[in-house]
Amino acid sequence: MTKDVVALTKKMPDPLSVIAGLLSGGPDTLVGAEEDGALVRLHDDQGRPLLSVEAPLLVQVRGEAHRLLGADEPEVPYWWTEARATTGVREAEALAGTFAARVATLVGGTAWPREAAASLAVVNTEGMTAVPVPAAAQPAVDVLTDKVAVVIQDRPVVAMTAWLAHTFRAAAEAELGLQIVTPAGTRLSPTVRGALPGWPSRWVVQDEKCGYYDGLSGAVLTWANGLFVTVESPDATPEDPRTPVAESFTQEIADSGERQLAISFRCVHPADDRLVLGGALEAVWREITGEPPAGWGTEEPANLPWSLRQVTDVAFERAPAPTWLVVVGTPERPALATVRVSRTKGGVEEDVTLAFGYGPGETVPTDASIMKAAEILATRHDLQSMLVQVRRARRDLAVPPRFEGPGVPYAFVLGAEEVRTMPGDRARRTPLREKPRELGPKTRPALYYPFPGNPSDLSGWKDFEGLMTHLKG
Repeated sequence: MTKDVVALTKKMPDPLSVIAGLLSGGPDTLVGAEEDGALVRLHDDQGRPLLSVEAPLLVQVRGEAHRLLGADEPEVPYWWTEARATTGVREAEALAGTFAARVATLVGGTAWPREAAASLAVVNTEGMTAVPVPAAAQPAVDVLTDKVAVVIQDRPVVAMTAWLAHTFRAAAEAELGLQIVTPAGTRLSPTVRGALPGWPSRWVVQDEKCGYYDGLSGAVLTWANGLFVTVESPDATPEDPRTPVAESFTQEIADSGERQLAISFRCVHPADDRLVLGGALEAVWREITGEPPAGWGTEEPANLPWSLRQVTDVAFERAPAPTWLVVVGTPERPALATVRVSRTKGGVEEDVTLAFGYGPGETVPTDASIMKAAEILATRHDLQSMLVQVRRARRDLAVPPRFEGPGVPYAFVLGAEEVRTMPGDRARRTPLREKPRELGPKTRPALYYPFPGNPSDLSGWKDFEGLMTHLKG
């Protein structure tokens, strides 16, 4: 089991304050720097990582500490220094807490969680020495089998931090599943939810009644043969496994009035050295909220102020490898997007998944503003397709370990090039009750297909499936 501790400071932790923090295990404890100094580790006498300290991250985006930790944060900019302890070793959590408390005290700031960083005293580490790290050692992984890597997280929101992103990549390269285990009160950032691949990867939630269940499907789980697997009912058959579902997942919760507007779209740009990326996302963001995104980053917390130039530079530097980005809004208007930029035979593709959160009494954008955003994408940003949904879900966009229900189609947009290349007049002759609306120039329009968009009426999915079947011919 592991424990994360974060120091939030106005000043960057200098070498002396970091050394003082690392001396929380006493003067005889040795440390080692890895990954060009971006990671510092303490180990026990058997080579097990006790404490891993990430390089400080300068956060220039307001609200990230509250979104991910539920913590009060200094005014931006501030420094985020994260330490990860292996609490399977008794002294490790105390080491992490003392490290963060010392750093916060010396350079000015706070530590999260406060109860873990309550002491500045030296932790008794008698008998511990620093030894070479085994080649297979992964400080972010709590259990490693021949099937999965298991990560145990005890924080309010499991986010796509630098070390978790590294763990996703390492598990994929080793052809292992990734199983994230959390207490019942933990939620997932949409970035982690979207990144979880299929079986055997899953979100495993601890539960007092059934032991463990899948946080996304509700299936009751058990540990067997080196991974968490679904439990089968005694009367199950190969044709009908009848997997039991956790009561905690399906419990009735009154409608709070919170909603999400979910927008996913793909733009395919001609490959050009003058191409500016991120403009499509910014255009939609401005049309829906009246302002641009607040910040972005290649991990969470998103630490950089929004900049089309910087986004483009990062993507071009990484090409032809793909680039993954997270983009966030302000605390006043929760919004989060993930962007994947990749080079394909068709050109440069931007795949965007975006969501805006609305509370009781707040109005979800109208059909007119969504149509305007779609028209801007279709006429200026090489839109291929776009799907808009309305969901009955949390305003803060975090994913809880319970059933929230699917989104309901609000609109679908087919880009002008796709309309042009479709045989005959198929794109306009649809089985929908309402005719598609043209966006852009009459000679080369994109088509906007409206749906009911009522979160209480799932019949919109039937209409959407019928439209997709018709368009595919």
